[in-house]
Amino acid sequence: MMQLPESQAGNINTEVQSEQRTNPLLLDGRQWSFVQNRYNLTPREREIAEMICQGLRSCNIAKTLRIKTGTVKTHTRNIYRKVRVKSKIAMLLRFVGDTRELSVS
Repeated sequence: MMQLPESQAGNINTEVQSEQRTNPLLLDGRQWSFVQNRYNLTPREREIAEMICQGLRSCNIAKTLRIKTGTVKTHTRNIYRKVRVKSKIAMLLRFVGDTRELSVS
């Protein structure tokens, strides 16, 4: 495997981090409200679901919300149970699919 010099590797990491900060929103506030009501998510579960759908990892969500990583994982498990999915991508696809009808009307 080829390794980049430190200066180039640092630039790549900085670019990736800046891209993550400017992720476009997949769902707007109205759509998130619909999802929250449809699946009976608590405000904290909704907040965590939004962050997961933005591509954040559990450890980053925990740091942002100033809670333990285990707490994030518990909320994530509860969200999966309510939405009846087994993965982050399945959850994202379910939310986008559910709100597609909302966007049309």
